[in-house]
Formats: sequence, structure tokens, C-alpha cells
Amino acid sequence: MLDIGKRLNLLRKARGLSQGDIEKETGLLRCYTSRVENGHTMPSLKTLEKYAAALGVELYQLLYAGEPEAVGVLTLAEPERRIVELMRKVSSTDRRTLLEVAERLGALHSAPAAR
Repeated sequence: MLDIGKRLNLLRKARGLSQGDIEKETGLLRCYTSRVENGHTMPSLKTLEKYAAALGVELYQLLYAGEPEAVGVLTLAEPERRIVELMRKVSSTDRRTLLEVAERLGALHSAPAAR
């Protein structure tokens, strides 16, 4: 049986996030997140979507009963964790622009050199 609260807790910790971080991202009180994680309340689908967005995962990953590594949740080293923190502060439009630039730079870097 799937325990959404335990899954939320596992994914949150794997991302290096506190309940306070989740509160800032979702607007959901940290005491509510605590109640969900401890199995005292069941969140609505809309609330689960907020949690998924804050964790940077797809909704199905909150509902998946396997290990977090099986759905692409990585334990981040400090530099990567800092980048994730900074990206959360950037508007969605600017975030898309930054990701586009990063993809282009990656493509340039991986393209074979012209002869």
C-alpha cells in the first residue's frame, strides 16, 4: 500500500528540503506538511500537484511506491543544491530562458569540432 506521507517525506529529504522550504514554495503551512508526512491527513490532488512542483518532480513520482532513485530523484551535492535553491528564486520565464541557454551551451560543447 502506498503511503503518500512517507513518500513526500522521502522525496523532500532526498532533495535536501525542509518543511519550511516546502511552505515557501507551495504556500502550504509547514504544520500541514507535517500532518501529511505523519499520515494524519490526506492531501487533495491539487495539493499533491503543489508538492510535486515544489519538489521538482512529476505528480506520478509522488504516487510511485518504489525507491526515489527509480524515478530520478538524486541526492544533490552542495554546489548542485545551491543551484537548485537559486533557480527556485528565478521567475518561470527566466528559468526557461536559462535552461534554453544551458541546453544550447551543452549542444555546442558536445558538437564535434569543425574541420
